Amino acid sequence: MSNFKARLAEGKPLLGLWQSLASPYTAEICARAGFDWLLFDGEHAPNSLPLLLAQLQAVTPFAATPIARTPNDDPAIIKQYLDIGFATLLVPMVESSDQAARIVSAARFPPRGIRGVASATSRASGFGADATYLATAHEKVTVIVQIESRAGLDALDDIAATPGIDALFIGPADLAASLGHLGNPRHEEVQAAILGAVQRIKQANKPAGIFALSPDDAHLRIAQGFSFISLGTDIGLLSNSARNLRAGFA
Repeated sequence: MSNFKARLAEGKPLLGLWQSLASPYTAEICARAGFDWLLFDGEHAPNSLPLLLAQLQAVTPFAATPIARTPNDDPAIIKQYLDIGFATLLVPMVESSDQAARIVSAARFPPRGIRGVASATSRASGFGADATYLATAHEKVTVIVQIESRAGLDALDDIAATPGIDALFIGPADLAASLGHLGNPRHEEVQAAILGAVQRIKQANKPAGIFALSPDDAHLRIAQGFSFISLGTDIGLLSNSARNLRAGFA
């Protein structure tokens, strides 16, 4: 499978699904559904490193690119996520080019960065079977940063220009809260900020991603030029289907 930045470069919008149930079983079900990518959430889901590994192993046979959202920008966590085999990371709440540069450094081995070396015991290197891994890992890793605050918007151009940042992802919920509209990502100020952000990201020649609020919103985001769009969550699919099923029997 080609890496995620190579897939983004093909120019076709890539449709994904958020994974928050922290279950290899449900991850495998979603991987079989034909999504282009699946996002495994280490920030807001009850995911431990072993649980993330189990989900990654469950979806490896399928075409969907596995992406992991780290809980923060801690280099130790970035190192662990990469070591277990995630080659695409989404780092939340990025608000400056300095922070973006530190994230890139944490994802690269010396002399390109500060990532600790454990190739012989790393699943990412095939437990040492890939003799080229240390030299080529930086080519295989995709680093995506999440813009989801007023400070992130203010620094967006500098963040997008940071070497090693492969794509930027807009988080509507936190962005709405930061702009003073908690719980209302459809507010006109938030929507205007999102449109302005994608235009600036495109001007920087970087792919833009977003979490869509509905199927109609997803179609709008594709038309606006977003390159990768989350269509929903595994929790949403289960909870909505369960409620709809029960509602059919008064």
